[in-house]
Amino acid sequence: MTAVRRPAVVCNPASVEDIDLLAKQIRTRCSALGAADPLWYETTPEDLGAGQSRQALAAGADLVLACGGDGTVAACAGILAGTGVPLALVPVGTGNLLARNVAVPLDPEAALDVAFGPHRRHLDVLESADHRFVVMAGLGFDAALIRDTDDEVKARIGWPAYLAGAARAVRRTPPASYTITVDDGPALQRRALGVLVGNVGRLQAGLRVLPDAKPDDGVIDVGVLEPRRWRDWPVLALRILARRPDSGPQAEILRGRQVQISCDQEVPLEYDGDHVGQTRALRVHVLNEALVLCVPPS
Repeated sequence: MTAVRRPAVVCNPASVEDIDLLAKQIRTRCSALGAADPLWYETTPEDLGAGQSRQALAAGADLVLACGGDGTVAACAGILAGTGVPLALVPVGTGNLLARNVAVPLDPEAALDVAFGPHRRHLDVLESADHRFVVMAGLGFDAALIRDTDDEVKARIGWPAYLAGAARAVRRTPPASYTITVDDGPALQRRALGVLVGNVGRLQAGLRVLPDAKPDDGVIDVGVLEPRRWRDWPVLALRILARRPDSGPQAEILRGRQVQISCDQEVPLEYDGDHVGQTRALRVHVLNEALVLCVPPS
């Protein structure tokens, strides 16, 4: 590992409880390593971290610390992909899903140990027409869940707020007809409540909806949610807990390097936990091992 000389911080000030303390902790680490004081960029509601990451690269940063939630991480990762400049996670959001999937500690001090440590891992980045993401995209139910979860409640109680959002999403999300093509395979017709396109498989509360997903295998995991009746939901939940979500007709998992999905109606869409609107189509391919990430020892 090359010594860090010019670190940069991309920080979501709305996610950090004590931004002055965090800045002091990072400056202390930099001083101890003989690195320059960190470049400091704060995100805005209009720019979740992409523009700030571009500024950091232009200023010569050789390490970028993303201090925020999954939206901040995805925005930074999308810009750093393919540059060779490592991304470090200081997870201070609600979901912190990439951090959970690669075992980065959720405690900021412990996360800084990882950020300035020697261990690196090359991760895949998933790319659609206008988005890059590192956790998951969702069409239908998953995106409706995120849309219908109250942000204030989420900030107050954390991931349990999604339970209320899930209950609302179930009521408000009718099944839709999806056409799904993986790689050069046949076009599959599915009547489903939603489709997940994942780089990792673990969600809030440790639920592994895509149990075989690995963020560095060059493969996209696609989960098709197909419960037909109310009683199918507890069955699906139990199978997810058992890490066998596709062991019955309530769900199906497909895998490949690219996936194209179309729908007979507009459905909600989310990337890495951010609802971005409605769509009828999604095409995703994998950028294999495009992102260098700071990780704990294996």
